[in-house]
Parts: sequence; C-alpha cells; structure tokens
Amino acid sequence: MFIAALFTIAKTWNQPKCPTMIDWIKKMWHIYTMEYYAAIKNDEFMSFVGTWMKLEIIILTQEASILMPGLGWVS
Repeated sequence: MFIAALFTIAKTWNQPKCPTMIDWIKKMWHIYTMEYYAAIKNDEFMSFVGTWMKLEIIILTQEASILMPGLGWVS
C-alpha cells in the first residue's frame, strides 16, 4: 500500500523543469533576431530623419528667399 501511494505521489508531483538545450537555443536565437531587426529598424529611422532634416533646411531656405528676395540661395 505504501509503495502504491508513493508511485501515485511521484506521478502527480510537479518536478522542477529545466529548459532543454533546444528550447534554450530557440530562446537565444529569438532574442538575437529581435535585437538584429530592432537595430536595422533604428538605422532606417535615423537615415529617414537625416533626409527629413535636409529637406527641412531646403524648404526653410526657399521660404527665406521668398520673404527676403535680396538674399538668394545660401549654400
């Protein structure tokens, strides 16, 4: 009777589970991939910001030349 109860307890007992090597590799690969794509996205955003700032300077220069016609283009 004692042995039967012991086996029943052993079956229902939730043993601590360490992740398998495959699960660990998948997790690390996911983290690496997300960091890689975040860096690419950030780089694309920064190039967009640079282009936008250049465009803003051109627009402001054109507005200044319209408001003050004697200035002409500033390079």
